[in-house]
Amino acid sequence: MKICFTIAIIFLQLMNAAAQGLPGKRDSLYSEILKENRIIQVLLPEDYKPGSKNKYDVVYLLDGNDNIKLLSQIQQFAEQEKYIPSFIMVGVFNTDRNRDLTPTPSKNFSTSGGATNFLSFLKKELLPYIDKKYPTNGENILYGHSFGGLFAMYALLHEPQLFSSYLAVDPSLWWDNGYMNKLAAEKLPALSGMNKTLYISGREGNYPEMGINTMDSVLKEKASADFSWKVIGYENETHNSIKFKSMYDGLKFAYNGYKMQNEPLVYHPMNGVVLKDSPYIVYCFSNFPVIRYTTNGTAPTPESGKMERENSFSGPAVLNIKSFTPKGKYNKDVSGHFILGEAPTPLARSDKFKPGGFLYAYYEGKWDHLPDFKKLKSIQTGITDKDFTFDKFPSKTNFACLFEGQLEIKQEGYYIFVLDSDDGAKLYLKTKLIIDYDGVHASNQSQTYLLPLKKGFYPLRLEYFQKEGGMNLRLRYLPPGSKEPVPIPMEVQYHKK
Repeated sequence: MKICFTIAIIFLQLMNAAAQGLPGKRDSLYSEILKENRIIQVLLPEDYKPGSKNKYDVVYLLDGNDNIKLLSQIQQFAEQEKYIPSFIMVGVFNTDRNRDLTPTPSKNFSTSGGATNFLSFLKKELLPYIDKKYPTNGENILYGHSFGGLFAMYALLHEPQLFSSYLAVDPSLWWDNGYMNKLAAEKLPALSGMNKTLYISGREGNYPEMGINTMDSVLKEKASADFSWKVIGYENETHNSIKFKSMYDGLKFAYNGYKMQNEPLVYHPMNGVVLKDSPYIVYCFSNFPVIRYTTNGTAPTPESGKMERENSFSGPAVLNIKSFTPKGKYNKDVSGHFILGEAPTPLARSDKFKPGGFLYAYYEGKWDHLPDFKKLKSIQTGITDKDFTFDKFPSKTNFACLFEGQLEIKQEGYYIFVLDSDDGAKLYLKTKLIIDYDGVHASNQSQTYLLPLKKGFYPLRLEYFQKEGGMNLRLRYLPPGSKEPVPIPMEVQYHKK
């Protein structure tokens, strides 16, 4: 008994020494399941402040004493580049690696086959302990290398709900004549709808040796369409050096979409009127990895039509567009309506109008929405000719402006009108409100509308107000056959003489 106690003390001292020089702080808990004390190393995010209400994802690192320092360096860089968020790291130290990380007994490893107990320890003891003591949000990632990668696969297939993402680096899938590959063929279909991600990396040329090639085939055959997985091989890497690239790429895969979470899902035109049997183009300007669409008002799925840079449609549509990310956490969706109609009837040219700009009227006041211009008295009027700028106005804040005239259309076809404003604006064509961008806001995204137009003249009215802060008003259009919106030429802007 005394000898065992002495050995335990020596072991703890060695583990304490190993923890020195590692980022974060050492912690431990006694496992009733494993009947031993388990040491962990916990690294909180740099932006964590005691008492803060912020909650974080947790990355659990098997072989934690070997991996937490490397991951902390990779995490710092990847977070700086906005590929991943801040998260808590929990490095799980080993006591008997062969025992804990292998799923079945082997005569070549005397203590092997204890993965069931170790997984139970994670589920019933370690994760609840971390959730109780640290500011977690319930999102967990499991990282494992070699035997750890083997165990990560075991955890995915037996307790998929424990972690949202699984990173298996050069996993020892050869274990027990490919036991894990057989298990995957049986259990993978049940992961449908769980929004899990799996990243497996290996060394190019060593797939058969590690059993990764077989797992790749099983995933292709058995994984459901909504299960996000990737198998990748790295050239010129060793079994150990592969960890560096795998951590970086694996985390980027697990957080795919995070970098674009603050970017809008952009398409143009947003809405419009379309003609029967006359195709039109909808452009997509977002770089989300997977964007799907439907035109019948239903919600897009990963199997729906792929949104390209240019998309040709015909007839009316309730266009729903959705970006898909592996866990669904950063998915975005937008919708537009394209109604069946006719081209508005143009006016004939009038001798009462001449080209060279629209009429404008300038007003002053404080508004949060566009005012009723009929009730206002203008302070200044003029023409938006080639010399016109907003610098002509007495004030740069708390004013409104009304632009009116006729727009000449020289080529028949579809036109996309593009309006940017800071603050609110509305665009009318022949008394029809085609773009409503009212309210106090920055010019965050161009507002667009599609209209079929014939040759002739169309009454145009543009309302605008500016409260405080930045000022911006820009009206452009995309004529038939053009690829880029352009300012409306001065020679097609008409005003009353």
